[in-house]
Amino acid sequence: MPQIPLTTPDRIQATFLGPILGLPARAKIALSGGVPHTADGQTLDPELQLLFAMRKLQPQPEFSDVAPREARQLIRREVALFAGQPIAVARVDDVRVAGADGTLAARRYVPEGFTAPGPGLVYFHGGGWVIGDLDTHDQTCRFLAQRAGVTVISVDYRLAPEHPFPAPIDDALAAFGDIAANAAGHGLDPERIAVGGDSAGGNISAVVSQVTTAGKGLAPAFQLLIYPAVDATREAPSYELFAEGLLLTREDMRWFYGHYVPEGADRADARISPLLADDLSGLPPAYVTTAGFDALRDEGEAYAERLRDAGVPVTLRRHAGLVHGFANLVGKGTCGALAMAEAAGALQVALAPAAEKPKPKRRRTAAKTA
Repeated sequence: MPQIPLTTPDRIQATFLGPILGLPARAKIALSGGVPHTADGQTLDPELQLLFAMRKLQPQPEFSDVAPREARQLIRREVALFAGQPIAVARVDDVRVAGADGTLAARRYVPEGFTAPGPGLVYFHGGGWVIGDLDTHDQTCRFLAQRAGVTVISVDYRLAPEHPFPAPIDDALAAFGDIAANAAGHGLDPERIAVGGDSAGGNISAVVSQVTTAGKGLAPAFQLLIYPAVDATREAPSYELFAEGLLLTREDMRWFYGHYVPEGADRADARISPLLADDLSGLPPAYVTTAGFDALRDEGEAYAERLRDAGVPVTLRRHAGLVHGFANLVGKGTCGALAMAEAAGALQVALAPAAEKPKPKRRRTAAKTA
């Protein structure tokens, strides 16, 4: 598939990132000021501390400082710097799936050794419902497909502000329903199709799970929720703790919601804030992962706790030293890949044929790792 193009200076920078990130942790700390960055009882991963120090040498605008069109180019550039060589999978196909108002572009990733009909993941990319696309999350989907052994179908849903709420949700519901109804054509077992995404994509995945479980279509078999945004009505304490300087700022989130949620819309609507849904019982099992240094940390963990309290099998995993966006850091360095390998493992186990799943000795409950 085509890669995001980079300028010559960016290509040079991308070339040196790999060796720099491969330095010992002590060297990374020394190069980034000599003192580990700590907050809220957590220590930032040395790899990320060095990256943020390097970022200060070549500052760029925050998403909230520019118009959506420019912000989309910013995220494409940033992702391309860290993408590395495309992770090998057996096959990548550009396909079309149903949307709420016509068909949508989608990309299907089939891993090596996949036998149809097999497990699948319908993936919705992050980007605050405003930025991001199939290319920005190409490596993420390749990684999940190959590590989990599942076919991943990434959906290019419509974005705000051109298409504000509920357009992305309506697209996601239509796309998931279309893929499930045509599972055989994608080589999938309809009983083993998960839904997942990061940030805004985690929000969309949670909403798809809630709406379909309520009886409007086939529900997913599993939810993979990566630092999901689930509450548009309030700013949890982690918003204040990590308001700026760590990729996703508080102003960015306000900017995203400002473009996504139309004036007069009820932000407490569970299709915008799935954390506030009246009843979460009966939802598919979930793996919820958060980053310690992330404004969205507290609400993602609150959602996992509400799922647990409703009797939904859920694993909550906090990566204390990581930041928002680690799902896009699987091509270079190690911290993002290690975190996503855990997510892929959870997905693989959840979608394994029933005969291959280990029999639990006791009821599963949420396990938070700080």
